[in-house]
Amino acid sequence: MAARHFDPAEPGTPTATWQPLIAGLPSAEPEIGALVLVAPHPDDEVLGLGALTAALTDRGVPVTIIAVTDGDASHPGSPTHSPAALAELRRRESVAAAAVLGVTGIVHLGLPDGAVTDHEDRLAELLAPHLPAGATVAVPFHADGHPDHEATARAGSAAARARGLPVLEYPVWLWHWSHPDDQDIDWARARRLPATPGCAERKRRAAAAFASQIAPLSPHPADRAVLPAHILARLLDLEEVVFA
Repeated sequence: MAARHFDPAEPGTPTATWQPLIAGLPSAEPEIGALVLVAPHPDDEVLGLGALTAALTDRGVPVTIIAVTDGDASHPGSPTHSPAALAELRRRESVAAAAVLGVTGIVHLGLPDGAVTDHEDRLAELLAPHLPAGATVAVPFHADGHPDHEATARAGSAAARARGLPVLEYPVWLWHWSHPDDQDIDWARARRLPATPGCAERKRRAAAAFASQIAPLSPHPADRAVLPAHILARLLDLEEVVFA
């Protein structure tokens, strides 16, 4: 599949356009004894599978979140936050969001934000010790359109396969740039994950913990919100989907 180029400032595919497709997907409650949720940036774990995570922890299923980068490149040129300050801020936000979802195990790998593609082999090595026998490994959709997401998917899938572990792929940016008739997407592999109202609400509260991404850091243009309201609303209103 060719690389996708998209602009988050554009409206993207409306939520209402996606809802019939998602409603028609087979629903699934994956048999998961333990989940390792690999996120290229802090917040992807919530936006992709926050409701599933809440449901699993409610059942006592152990969930580990692995943040590949610290998201320190989210605001290049910020006059108020250095990359180091952003990294620290986003680590704190990820801890707060995880607590809402019932997760205490968070691993921060600290790879360079925006350059995961250059560190794929290293990422696979770093992930290996955190993939216990019997776990299910969740990675971004392999063609999600963002280089860090796709590199994380490749490395995470390779590490899981090396240990004989099942992989689930969760989309994030696909909902923005793709469309239900997209022939490049293997919709036959997609499964809908129904969420209770309580778990959906916890996902919303967890997403709200990432204030650095959903609200401006300051009035300066370089400090604008990374996740505009229309993107956040779509990710929170759509039912979660995995490709199995």
